[in-house]
Amino acid sequence: MKTTGSVLALAGLVSLVHGHGFVTSPNPRLPGSAMEAACGQQVYDNQESNKYGNIQNMLQVAADQSDYNATACDIWLCKGYKFADNKDNVYSYKPGEVVDFVVDIMAPHTGTANVSVVQTSTDTVIGSPLIYWSVYASTATGVTKNETNFSVTIPDDLGDKCATGGDCVLQWWWNAASINQTYESCVDFTVSGSASSSSSSDASTSSAAAVSEPTTTNAAATVSTPDTANNIAPASSSAPTTLATSIKQAATTTPAAVAVAVATASASASSVAIPTDGTSEEQLTWVASLLKALLKYAN
Repeated sequence: MKTTGSVLALAGLVSLVHGHGFVTSPNPRLPGSAMEAACGQQVYDNQESNKYGNIQNMLQVAADQSDYNATACDIWLCKGYKFADNKDNVYSYKPGEVVDFVVDIMAPHTGTANVSVVQTSTDTVIGSPLIYWSVYASTATGVTKNETNFSVTIPDDLGDKCATGGDCVLQWWWNAASINQTYESCVDFTVSGSASSSSSSDASTSSAAAVSEPTTTNAAATVSTPDTANNIAPASSSAPTTLATSIKQAATTTPAAVAVAVATASASASSVAIPTDGTSEEQLTWVASLLKALLKYAN
């Protein structure tokens, strides 16, 4: 009993280390059996228990399993979550309609973010971002209201690209390149009807107007219109660009290497020292990797 309780406690800690952000409204895609079949048991279990986690951690989990199919999972598109699991969760919007978003962020990580229309068949962004933050969830200022409660406007020039469920998603994309962590949520939708009576110029600026909060305490966290947004992440970043959802980034580091090291020294695990350099997030990730290895041996 004591061992079982300890294992469960460690599993909870591992989950908490990686849980940081997810859209809660509109209802986004969730993991299901189709995702499990494509991405494998461990990746599915990881997301079923912690959908707030980042994509890089999912890739680390995938590195330890034999049933992960990178092509079928397509992990950079909606974190591998499948339309087949979410057919009953498709919103119907009209061009020019304003959509309110609520994002739950558990911990800040300075980065950039946007919400864009993504065509799922090609995993590409249609047009410009509907909204963009040049600084998002800053560790210096903390998470601000306009980063978790905001609105976007459905474009009036999508034509028939998003006429059928599964064709398009509204993708929330938060790229914390400084710690190489990317968070993503997808909302399935269709567009029907004609453009609203509002002028196209009004529609193109309504989302920014809806979320902008003039304040002197968070001047860096600007919300830009699509016309002025710098949509590309710094060239030095190892993470995908804020718009490049079609990039299938390979994991550069995996906890598998850590697990091997722990396995080799399992008889003297107490001698493994926690690294003293790096950020607190990196240290927690190291601890999570160690705990994951210990959990493997405990089972």
